[in-house]
Amino acid sequence: MYDASMDVIYIDRLFVLNLLIDYLLLLLSARVSGLVLRRRRYLLGALAGAAYAVLVLLPNLRFLGSLPGALAAAVLMALIAYGGEAHFLRCGSVFLAVSAAFGGAIWALSMAGGYPRLDLRVLLPAFAFCYAGVKLLFRARGKLPDQPRAEVCLSLAGRSCRFMALLDSGNQLCDPVSGAAVMLACPHALAPLFPGANLAADPVELLRASPGGARFRLIPYRVVGAQGLLAVFRPERLTVGGQERKELLVGISPSAQGDGFEAIV
Repeated sequence: MYDASMDVIYIDRLFVLNLLIDYLLLLLSARVSGLVLRRRRYLLGALAGAAYAVLVLLPNLRFLGSLPGALAAAVLMALIAYGGEAHFLRCGSVFLAVSAAFGGAIWALSMAGGYPRLDLRVLLPAFAFCYAGVKLLFRARGKLPDQPRAEVCLSLAGRSCRFMALLDSGNQLCDPVSGAAVMLACPHALAPLFPGANLAADPVELLRASPGGARFRLIPYRVVGAQGLLAVFRPERLTVGGQERKELLVGISPSAQGDGFEAIV
C-alpha cells in the first residue's frame, strides 16, 4: 500500500492512486505465486486498501496508520484477494514482500532522481523492479517451479472450477480400455464440482457414490514403489490454457499438487 506524503492531499486522487497501486500489487503477487488470476477479488482487495489510505487521514482515525494498523489492513487485503487459496499463507507472504519491495524501490528512485514519489518516472520503474526482484528471490530459494503451467477450466452438471496445472510430459497415465490420456487433479481443486463429497475417499467408495452427477470408473496405476486404483471421470468440458481438450479424462489424486499447481497434465 502506498502512503502519499504531500502538503495538500486530494482525497479523490489519493483513493484512485492507491486503488491502482494496490490492485497491481495484488495482481503481481498472484502472478509470482502462480495462481489462477481472480481479478475481481483483487479489485475488492484494492478497494479495501484504498479506503484504508483515506481513513488514516481522518483526525479521529489516524491511529490506523500505526504499524499494527497497517499490518491489519494488509492482512485484510490478502484475505479478500487470496482467501480460500490452497497456499494462502504463501500468497500473503509474497504480497507483503512485493509491497515492501515496491515501497523501497519508490524511496530509492525518488531520492536518486530527485522526482516526487507520485511521479510516473518513479512508479513505473518501481513496479518493474519489485516484480523482477521478488520473483528472482523466490525462484532462487526454490519456491517457484520452472516447469510450464497452464490454467485448467472444468465444467460438470452446471458447476465449474479453475486451477493451475503443471504441464508434465512425464505423465503417461491413460485409460487402458479407451486409451484416453488422464489428467491428475487434487481433491481440493475439484471440490467446487462435487459440493459436500469426500473426494479423498477410497476410489471404490467414489465409484459407488458417483457424487455430483459424474460417472466415475476405476483404472489401475503404477508408480515406483506403489500401485492401485484411481477414480477417473469425463467432464462435460475441459480446457487447458484456453484450448479445449475433449480427449482428457480427469483422475483424482491427492499427490497431484505442488507449489503453484493443483493438477498434472
